[in-house]
Amino acid sequence: MPSDAQGADSIPPLSRDRAFYGVLVTQFLGAFNDNLFKQLVLLICVTATIDSGGGSLQGYATALFSLPFVLFSGVAGFLSDRVSKYNIIVSSKAAETVIMLLGGAALLIGQQWPDLRVPLLFVVLFLMGTQSAFFGPSKYGILPEMFRNRDLPHANGVIQMTTFLAIIFGAALAGFLKDWYGDAVWMGMIYCVGIALVGTVSAMFLRKTPIAKPNLEFDWSAWIVTKDVWKMLGSDRPLLGVLLVSSVFWFLGGVTQQTANTLGKVHLGWSDTRTSLMVATIGLGICLGCLSAATFSKDRVSFGVTKIGTWGLIVSFLGLWWVCPSGSAATLFQEMAWPIPAVSAETVRVLPEPLRDMLIPKTILEWKLRGLMLLTGFSAGMFVVPLQVFMQSRPPAEYKGRMIGAMNLINWIGIVLSGVFFAIATAVLKGFAIPFPLLFPVMAVFLLPIGLFYRPQSQALQV
Repeated sequence: MPSDAQGADSIPPLSRDRAFYGVLVTQFLGAFNDNLFKQLVLLICVTATIDSGGGSLQGYATALFSLPFVLFSGVAGFLSDRVSKYNIIVSSKAAETVIMLLGGAALLIGQQWPDLRVPLLFVVLFLMGTQSAFFGPSKYGILPEMFRNRDLPHANGVIQMTTFLAIIFGAALAGFLKDWYGDAVWMGMIYCVGIALVGTVSAMFLRKTPIAKPNLEFDWSAWIVTKDVWKMLGSDRPLLGVLLVSSVFWFLGGVTQQTANTLGKVHLGWSDTRTSLMVATIGLGICLGCLSAATFSKDRVSFGVTKIGTWGLIVSFLGLWWVCPSGSAATLFQEMAWPIPAVSAETVRVLPEPLRDMLIPKTILEWKLRGLMLLTGFSAGMFVVPLQVFMQSRPPAEYKGRMIGAMNLINWIGIVLSGVFFAIATAVLKGFAIPFPLLFPVMAVFLLPIGLFYRPQSQALQV
């Protein structure tokens, strides 16, 4: 910990800490590339299966991206405690550059041979998930080593905020690139390669910290979760509870993105840009929620903030179901067009189409959906920050990397299941002619036990 290894007084405030800005830029650019490419693949999957409801390939893509986190999070957590977290972070960012080049090649080949496009993109998606699986434990595990414990709520709030800013811009740009370049969308990957290179440079500004446990011996259980970590979790029920609640959050996050994509593209007939901007609205809400959670938490792990986020998610899911109860595009498009007050026709024409779509929703329904998606994201940010801080600060120093690996494993099992669940749910809804928006109250039901019965004690953070 900084207070032991370096002395708390030797660490500059976050606002003047080069390492803090280094980790912000590094994780922002990484999350941007991840979400741009993943959203692009999801949109291609929806388009490829739009006649059958647009669900199954999206679910498979989500599960395939998540699978490496299940397969490799344990060993990634082991490595983050056994070797330098700094070296793992820099190496992971270099690997990201290569994977972005492969993504461009897959899209280029898919332009010539369309039948190969989705399989090749799935391979690159799996490689991207693998890179992120090894990056995550070191990225989060290095935070309590670089910063004071009392700075962790603020650091996590800002990091989570910038992560979801990356989701906003990445998801929005994916739709824009697909609409703008069409079949030549591979050209947009040039930007992704450049972003990965900048992220590699910014990673070098992180502070090098001592190896947490240099003599840690490898055990085959490290491929999942090491025996001593399971033992620690078994003896620490609050930590285990937070881990399980966190996995429910990420399960619902995966279902929400796929549901929003299908709602926009299939049931509303929107363009890729407008659909992605609706997804990006969730990210904007998460940014605001993360900052609010950091402000309310101060120097505590405040589970009251998580409780507020839980009920906010339940209300927003029920609201989304309420505003589009039929799930029928014909009924939804009966909404009256929304007027454009105080905006001249000349101004509207000179605005780029993505900005026009972002600032001026075309129907009352779109205003309602974006407002509720914003509330969904805000509640999600309030929900997740206290959980993240608790899982970073609670374990002993020599377990932090492996704990983050275990967290990634459990969370991404939730995301894998979200893909499987979405593929099955869309098939069932279509088969029984059940309105698609029924998925929203189903998600609210998943959260009800947490809202009603989950009451952990808030805790003060030590310096």
